[in-house]
Amino acid sequence: MAHPSQLGFQDAASPVMEELLHFHDHALMIVFLISTLVLYIIVAMVTTKLTNKYILDSQEIEIIWTILPAVILILIALPSLRILYLMDEVNDPHLTVKAMGHQWYWSYEYTDYEDLGFDSYMIPTQDLTPGQFRLLETDHRMVVPMESPIRVLVSAEDVIHSWAVPTLGVKMDAVPGRLNQTAFIASRPGVFYGQCSEICGANHSFMPIVVEAVPLEHFENWSSLMLEDA
Repeated sequence: MAHPSQLGFQDAASPVMEELLHFHDHALMIVFLISTLVLYIIVAMVTTKLTNKYILDSQEIEIIWTILPAVILILIALPSLRILYLMDEVNDPHLTVKAMGHQWYWSYEYTDYEDLGFDSYMIPTQDLTPGQFRLLETDHRMVVPMESPIRVLVSAEDVIHSWAVPTLGVKMDAVPGRLNQTAFIASRPGVFYGQCSEICGANHSFMPIVVEAVPLEHFENWSSLMLEDA
């Protein structure tokens, strides 16, 4: 959960998000080093009154500033490609949930169960209880077991939406007539918030996503209660 004046990312709640945070720090450090070097060269060139003929015309320096950027790009590209493949990998999911975007709410279907599905609407501000977050709470949460691979099938019924939960490192477009899939593993119990990340109309800001990760035993109890109510 983000807090006011937060500058960095939210705390990771999945292995993929942890990898993304590490890659962000890795790339940012390279950017800082390059920026510092360029700033130093600019200041030195502006302030010095001396001229070095070997800098003005040097084959060796040209070779260095051609090869060095290529090496830096490789150091950025390799871990980036690794994470891209990790994010696309769906290995033997323990649970499949279909998330369908509507104007302006989400509906969830647990396809491993015969009749387990519900709509998830934002709770209006006047109906919030103490401790709940404005514009982020829903009347029904997507409950999943922790430490289990979860596959999410994402689609939409009307316009393009986007199912995104930053803490889990998940963001997938919901396109009408198309079924996209993504996967995540919640590494700890908790409540994780997200929002539709594709402008989808007047109430785009009012269709939040709430994922609650619980131990497997609690998830089984919750699913049994939901099936009884259905």
